[in-house]
Amino acid sequence: MENVKKYQRQYHMPPEKCTKWAQKEYVEKAPSWCSVDLRDGNQALVIPMSLEQKIEFFKLLVKIGFKEIEVGFPAASETEYTFLRTLIEQNLIPEDVTIQVLTQAREHIIRKTFEAVKGAPKAIIHVYNSTSVAQREQVFKKSKEEIIRIAVEGAQLLKELAEETEGNFQFEYSPESFTGTEPEYALEVCNAVLDVWKPTAENKCIINLPVTVQLSMPHVYASQIEYMSTHMKYREHVILSQHPHNDRGCGVADAEMGLLAGADRVEGTLFGNGERTGNVDIVTLAMNMYSQGVDPGLDFSDMPGICEVYEKCTGMKVDERSPYSGALVFAAFSGSHQDAIAKGMHWREEKDPGHWTVPYLPIDPTDVGRNYDADVIRINSQSGKGGVGYILETQYGLNLPAKMREAMGYAAKAVSDHSHKELHPEEIFSLFKKTFENVVEPYRVDEVHFRQKDGGFVAQVTSSFNGKTITTEAAGNGRLNAVSNALKKAYELKFNLVTYQEHALEQSSSSKAIAYVGIQKPDGSLSWGAGVNSDIIHASVDALVTAINNR
Repeated sequence: MENVKKYQRQYHMPPEKCTKWAQKEYVEKAPSWCSVDLRDGNQALVIPMSLEQKIEFFKLLVKIGFKEIEVGFPAASETEYTFLRTLIEQNLIPEDVTIQVLTQAREHIIRKTFEAVKGAPKAIIHVYNSTSVAQREQVFKKSKEEIIRIAVEGAQLLKELAEETEGNFQFEYSPESFTGTEPEYALEVCNAVLDVWKPTAENKCIINLPVTVQLSMPHVYASQIEYMSTHMKYREHVILSQHPHNDRGCGVADAEMGLLAGADRVEGTLFGNGERTGNVDIVTLAMNMYSQGVDPGLDFSDMPGICEVYEKCTGMKVDERSPYSGALVFAAFSGSHQDAIAKGMHWREEKDPGHWTVPYLPIDPTDVGRNYDADVIRINSQSGKGGVGYILETQYGLNLPAKMREAMGYAAKAVSDHSHKELHPEEIFSLFKKTFENVVEPYRVDEVHFRQKDGGFVAQVTSSFNGKTITTEAAGNGRLNAVSNALKKAYELKFNLVTYQEHALEQSSSSKAIAYVGIQKPDGSLSWGAGVNSDIIHASVDALVTAINNR
């Protein structure tokens, strides 16, 4: 990293100040979306998709709601050509979907492209040539005037062939490597193309300004977009499009700021697949809008299913931390996070069920096909009482007393820490039952009889300790207190009964109830037990005995 001096900024600022976009707070409406997964994304794969995989992926894109789908570069290979013809000849393109094809601004490639799209219900013919300083000087070795001539001649040929070819065509032009082009020169090229096409309200065209290589911070791109939008000819009849790549990791930011600056349309891919570091991730971009109450017009409600098809067709993996789609993006292992989420869920249910404001969760995971039990509250050695308590409550109907939740949290933490693994809900429930429910060793109560006396109760308790049975009587101000006093008397136990709670197990078909008992030992610490039975008194006694056994 000692050669930093060989690098310099390669982007070009507009010739005037363009910062109106900075006054806007958020993207207020969704753009037109164009998926380029089947062209830009596919050409970036180590093993490009087969015909069958492309068809499956195309159907996925239609299901999600894309109305414009770039299906390939049909003049580039026989595979690309065959896929396009298959879509057309097998009538796989819905009436409300427009396919898009890419072509260089070269005559034989443009002609081959029109042959490929013949018979398509609707098609966007996307023509491009490179305009940047580096491309002009190093690759094409052509002057500005010569580069403009290439663009204009390509635009003229599109217009001619569209009139000769069966179909319904819309035109799109990209000054490739736009971000490395002087904005005033990019404007000159685009306006020259527009003068050929002369778009109208009934026949709009698309000018696409790609971040072919990301060279700047997002605000620079936004200024470039604003400059183009402000000075472009026929602007009211032009759909201003973006195609951001992600070389600096700012693809989503480029697209969002570009929309603030006047862009109407975005080309991108699912999960950001594309050349080098990829394209703009349309999933993230769309879900960012969704999280602020703006309908993106795309349906990601089955995110796990979308991920599955994507991974199967492309051979790529959706990263576990990929925004909104990754397996762990909603997961909370931290005890404090779990506690906040659990309390936020309760607050929302009680106070404001119509709006989502849960801490640590920017959206409701169920909106994208995730669930709280498996995807949000995850238990490991970093977890605490809030997460463990939430799982036991939501999955198993156990509403533990606050201090008992703490004890259960420590128990789960210890098991996870010792085994070096995550605990799944069924393992947590099993641990609860093993540790806190109906533990009958070394003390056990075999039989209890009650009678009322002096406004209280007397309990006759038959119990055993290490196999030896004893029957004891004691009085108390309630049934459980009387049993507690009898056991203290029988075995000279020292504790105070400090917590008692009970509730029905609503998820149980046998109409059972659960009781929780906490006792305080001489050193001030608490010991806990739970009992489950159809008879609440029986359940309470079982809970008391378990707490004694857990001292």
